Amino acid sequence: MSEKQATQNNPIYPIMIAIGVAHLINDTMQSVVPAMFPIFERDLGLSFTQLGVITFVLNMVSSALQPVIGFVSDKKPMPYALPIGMMSAFVGILMLVLSGQYWMIIIAVVFLGFGSAIFHPEGSRVSFMAAGNKRGLSQSIYQVGGNSGQALAPLISAFVLDSLGQHGAAIVLLLAAIGIAILLKISRWYIRQLEAERTSQKKKKILISSLPPLTKKQVSFAIILLLIIIFARSFYTTNITSFYVFYLMDHYGLTLQFGQVLIFIFMAFGVVGTFFGGSLSDRIGRKNVILLSVVVPMPFCLILPYMPLWLVPVVLIIIGTLIMISFSVTVIYAQELVPTKIGTMAGLTTGFAFGMGAIGGVIIGFLLDNIGIDTTMKIISFLPLILIVAFLLPKDKVEKLA
Repeated sequence: MSEKQATQNNPIYPIMIAIGVAHLINDTMQSVVPAMFPIFERDLGLSFTQLGVITFVLNMVSSALQPVIGFVSDKKPMPYALPIGMMSAFVGILMLVLSGQYWMIIIAVVFLGFGSAIFHPEGSRVSFMAAGNKRGLSQSIYQVGGNSGQALAPLISAFVLDSLGQHGAAIVLLLAAIGIAILLKISRWYIRQLEAERTSQKKKKILISSLPPLTKKQVSFAIILLLIIIFARSFYTTNITSFYVFYLMDHYGLTLQFGQVLIFIFMAFGVVGTFFGGSLSDRIGRKNVILLSVVVPMPFCLILPYMPLWLVPVVLIIIGTLIMISFSVTVIYAQELVPTKIGTMAGLTTGFAFGMGAIGGVIIGFLLDNIGIDTTMKIISFLPLILIVAFLLPKDKVEKLA
């Protein structure tokens, strides 16, 4: 790994890629949980509501702690929090493999959620520190890693868990060990960066915002709008990634494997959208990319429940690519709203996304149990209409930032 020190303008690509790979491993571990839902339903007889509660606990633990950890790390950076977080997730996966009862699964996902809460704010900070003048690109590489890990979940479900059951999740433990090793190296680089700043008596690196000067009221309003956008996006994507496979099996008569392949297609093209979103925002502006992710996929979300099977992959590709194109951009936009609180804003936005996924999991599970799969999917298809609040966001400047 590069010994090079980051400067204000020079991106450190080895670190950007390494933290992206670590993010991939971290989110693969988190994604094993929804990937196991069909197995839990089949082998343990869990209801959709119980599956929703598992999602709630996993995401809510992460959601509640991420802003706190981000706030603390803004005051005192914690380089070794990164491998510690992945060690916690390792314990969670190990418990998940050995769990035979519902309460044990709940405890396992608490460890996973805690690991995620530790990893994400500090991981985002490392991405920022290594970015130089390529903030959009760096954040995209970081988020692509995470989204790629999430995209692996349907394949793990279809081709590992379906045949091996929940014990098949043990394969992820090898990834976790690799991730811990990577994060130990990143932590050492992180420490050298902090020491270099102290030795040269440089001021703490502050993000240069592309937004015009805003009053506190305008900043607060913009943050609320961002959280509404994250709410609708997270709620909708949770429905697709965790529960849409049941609709595919029930409505179209697909096998679990084929259904999970379609979910993988959605998530894989979400990775593509995430990658291009950050660098695109460097060129056309953060708000314009957010608007692109709102306007174009909305009609496709509305028609998805009514599509013939042969058109479902096409619609999923369009929705996945475009609704996720703003994933990294909302984090950058929030950080530029409050440029002195990089970790706090990363923790707030990603933590809120996890929290909305948690609430969405419980609500969708309850609806599935009480009004049926078909009706639930049609109701959820209207949720992206909320995203039109993005038009009210302050306009940012489009320029190369120093």
